[in-house]
Amino acid sequence: MTATAETLEELGWRAHFGAQVSVEEAGRVDPVRVMAVHRGQIAVAGAGSDRLVSPYIAGALPSDDHPTIGDWLLVDRDTLQPIRVLARMNLFKRRAPADPRREQMIAANVDTVFIVASCNQDFSVARLERYVVLAREVGVQAVVVLTKTDLTDTPETFAAAARAIEPDLRVETVDGRDAADVARLARWCGVGRTVAFLGSSGVGKSTLVNTLRGSDSIATQAIRPKDDTGRHTTTVRAMHRLAGGGWLLDLPGMRELQLADAASGIAEVFDDFAAAAEECRFSDCSHGVEPGCAVQAAIAAGTLTEARFERWRKLAAGERDNAARSAKRRSR
Repeated sequence: MTATAETLEELGWRAHFGAQVSVEEAGRVDPVRVMAVHRGQIAVAGAGSDRLVSPYIAGALPSDDHPTIGDWLLVDRDTLQPIRVLARMNLFKRRAPADPRREQMIAANVDTVFIVASCNQDFSVARLERYVVLAREVGVQAVVVLTKTDLTDTPETFAAAARAIEPDLRVETVDGRDAADVARLARWCGVGRTVAFLGSSGVGKSTLVNTLRGSDSIATQAIRPKDDTGRHTTTVRAMHRLAGGGWLLDLPGMRELQLADAASGIAEVFDDFAAAAEECRFSDCSHGVEPGCAVQAAIAAGTLTEARFERWRKLAAGERDNAARSAKRRSR
């Protein structure tokens, strides 16, 4: 697992969590943070200690209150059994790949999300947009980190494409194997700060984590030469401690991220299209062939692009479908 922290603050404890612990509970429970998720068990860490607990046994936690990585739990000091999950500052989730009717928790209580992509043919603006929408939906700062700059002579071309996603989006280009280069990311990884890594398999997340930690303990694999696609290496969700005191969550790669309840995130990332749509002649304009469509007018004028319009329309349609399915499930 990770190195033991001496204080709760080093683990990311905030007043938000402390306010949820009653005076009565304080004398018989210990707060611990979920550091890794395994089959049937979770690794947790508290002030000066770490251990494995089993929250999934009968009676340990309600079936709808299972913890995810980054969560804070209250553990009974005598029995070492988890009592409850503290209310989260934020939660990343997605539609479960095997069952779109279910939501899958990804990580909780994150301060910054590093959206990692590589400077090769696997680079996808559409995929980056999905991750940025996800970050905006939960209110977490997003930083796009473009890796494998050694594979291209024009890394700024990739950086410019990423910056075009949203005004003021922070984009960093790094060679994940170069410690001096990667050190520029340390500003987001101070004591008690939590950074989540999101990105497709093989974009260099594990290499970045190894470099930031000054360790090669996380397995990495070479990309496939025929298509620049990486092989998946992260199999267990875990938090890794940095020398500077921060925490990194290296999550399994997600090539197809199915957004869940992300209407506000989509509106924020595509606010230029949303603003244009408000000027359409008809309130139910589909932005196709209707007269007086301000979106199509902006595309014709060059202030909005057709490619980005198609991505916006696809995300918005997916969100409407998700919302309709959720409403149908609730009615049942």
